[in-house]
Amino acid sequence: MTTLRRWFTAGRTLAADETGDVPGWVLVTLMTAALVVVIWAVAGPALVDLFQQAIARVSGI
Repeated sequence: MTTLRRWFTAGRTLAADETGDVPGWVLVTLMTAALVVVIWAVAGPALVDLFQQAIARVSGI
């Protein structure tokens, strides 16, 4: 029984120490969102123009 108790205690200790890296993931998420916004701001007008040209060609206007 003492071996089982030691394993259980060790498992609980490891589980309690596993807090994760939440600030790191928040930073990665915010940086990704910022990158998307910057790319959209730079390439947005060109993408809209490209889309409008494609629709015009397909619809025959």
